[in-house]
Amino acid sequence: MVGKRELYRSSSNSAQTYQGVHRVQSLRPTLSRDLESGLHSGANGSTNWRDQPRPKLWRFKDAANTALEDKRREELKKALLHGINRDQLEKFRKSDEELKAIKNKKLRQFYEEQNERLTDWLEVDAIVMAVADDVLESMDPDPDHDGEMERTGGLQAVHGNIIELLPDEEREKRQRAARRAKLAINVNVVANIALLTGKIIAAFSSGSLSLIASLVDSALDLLCTLIVWTTNRLVQWRLHALKKRFPVGRRRLEPLGILVFSIIMVISFLQILQESVEKIIPLHGQVEQLPPIAVGALLATIIVKGVIWFGCIPIKTTQVQALAQDCKTDVIFNTLSLLFPFIGAKANVWWLDPVGAGLLSLFIIYDWGETTFENIIRLSGQAASPRLTQKLLYLGYRFSPVVEGFKNVVAYHTGDGIWVEYDILMSGETRLHRSHDVAETLQYCCECLDEVDRAFVTTDYAAVGPSGHVQDAENI
Repeated sequence: MVGKRELYRSSSNSAQTYQGVHRVQSLRPTLSRDLESGLHSGANGSTNWRDQPRPKLWRFKDAANTALEDKRREELKKALLHGINRDQLEKFRKSDEELKAIKNKKLRQFYEEQNERLTDWLEVDAIVMAVADDVLESMDPDPDHDGEMERTGGLQAVHGNIIELLPDEEREKRQRAARRAKLAINVNVVANIALLTGKIIAAFSSGSLSLIASLVDSALDLLCTLIVWTTNRLVQWRLHALKKRFPVGRRRLEPLGILVFSIIMVISFLQILQESVEKIIPLHGQVEQLPPIAVGALLATIIVKGVIWFGCIPIKTTQVQALAQDCKTDVIFNTLSLLFPFIGAKANVWWLDPVGAGLLSLFIIYDWGETTFENIIRLSGQAASPRLTQKLLYLGYRFSPVVEGFKNVVAYHTGDGIWVEYDILMSGETRLHRSHDVAETLQYCCECLDEVDRAFVTTDYAAVGPSGHVQDAENI
């Protein structure tokens, strides 16, 4: 029989065996169009008598074309998914015990990097297996152009939110990371408020410049946390007005927030450095004693920030890593803020406190100045890391059965996220249907990678020719 009845309900579809696809299948509409009769069929197979059937010639022509398109897509899916064998890759992985047994550091580092590469490749394989099938099924939902969708795929079922098509394991991992990031930010807000309150009380009981520097640091910590929290909320808001104003998302607000805070931090500690120099210039002064409340505030800061620091290390998001860096800086800063005046008081050396404050200010200026330049470089379009570039090349390799080759692959930062450009080669005789389906499937698979914000795929039929972009004046 020509055509596909009750599309997406057939148990013979091999793509349903992939992890996470069963969930998507349940989301797909069960209402389809009986292509041979021209009538709608419901979930129980009944037809709507009010629908007028189309002329027989049209109906069978549509059915034949749809059947050919379905066959073409099935062949494309088989070619794309052919050869994916996760077990074959896993056999090259070294276990933790095997890595510990390797005495040669360079050799151990090689196998650690190989494990990371295997993890990246397996992630790519999982995404292609879970997403490519649904993306291809979503193409051309109205093949006869009558205004009614005869087929609906995974993209229509999840309203374009392709993250819902990812394997359950990958989705849970990302959701878990998001929850941990949110928890880390909230805990840091509460901790900074409590520590700032304690240091304000301690600062009124002592004239130590190191303690004042620590107070300024805590105040700026709270400001940093509020900036991170605010940008995180702004990025997550899904207001229609914001979507129209920021059509490609607002993820660049996060590095911009960190950049603003870094500049504020550098300027503030330049002021502390100036005060330290002014206090040393007279070449005389008195020793500042730290009262017990000041010692308690500094010790509490060291302990609390140390715990938050180690808790943030495993969370590999830019916001949380910025908080981790800030907590690490706080531990070092407050430890020295406690030691300099304490040693100065015990040794009766008055200048040790302002000198210590000046050295701490230089440390903060250098540390956050480096963060400032790092964010500026990323926002300016820094190239992606070699590891991520290899990951993107492997994704291209996964599409090698359905393309002639790759003319170019470019990946660069637009903030924390990456934008990727693929220029794929296809035969000059390739039909537009196939060229479009391959290019857009690659684009969706690429954008499923957590590091990628946006992907662009162009097709070419010649390996030599224009690069596809106007050359910048600086490169001419």
